[in-house]
Amino acid sequence: MPVSSLSGGNQQKVLLAKWLLVNPDVLFLDDPTRGVDVAAKRDIYEMITELAARGKGVIFVSSELSELLQCCDRIMIINDGRSMGIVEAAQTDQEEIMSLMTGMAAARDKRAHW
Repeated sequence: MPVSSLSGGNQQKVLLAKWLLVNPDVLFLDDPTRGVDVAAKRDIYEMITELAARGKGVIFVSSELSELLQCCDRIMIINDGRSMGIVEAAQTDQEEIMSLMTGMAAARDKRAHW
């Protein structure tokens, strides 16, 4: 069956599987679940978790904060090309990430040191 005839979620899974055939040490995934259904997201999350458990590095870019909190150990927040901070996913929440994204945390920290 041609890949183009598959659903968006299955197309994403085929693409990920093709990249895994080269056995990379590090995977860079940019919004790998964008536009896919819930079942396909779950399958992709399971693949990512399995890769990390096998010692593969996974750099995961997502615009969905809940996805980052679920899938990542650490989250680097970048705003306008600058790192605004790195947080441990298990010790943060969406509010802190949003503050870092908008630069509010940096401004608040600067005021606290004055």
